[in-house]
Amino acid sequence: MRGDSQTEMSSASVKTITIHSETIELSQLLKFEGLVSSGGEAKQAINDGLVKVNGETESRKRRKLVHGDSIEFNGESYQVLGSTA
Repeated sequence: MRGDSQTEMSSASVKTITIHSETIELSQLLKFEGLVSSGGEAKQAINDGLVKVNGETESRKRRKLVHGDSIEFNGESYQVLGSTA
């Protein structure tokens, strides 16, 4: 029962990020979405192990993200979605 309530809480706070190409690099996404103030800050956050992709700490700045990937950064959860247009 406890696990169910945790799932409900985390799914309620997930924000969506729509990408307009098939892939985007992790550091670019952090910068373009305003989660960091610069590309250098994005790379540092990744290097410091502050970013998780699909539940695992990601150390590759150029990690390609695709539709369906999830990201955790700065206490927030995000879901990458593809453009519908």
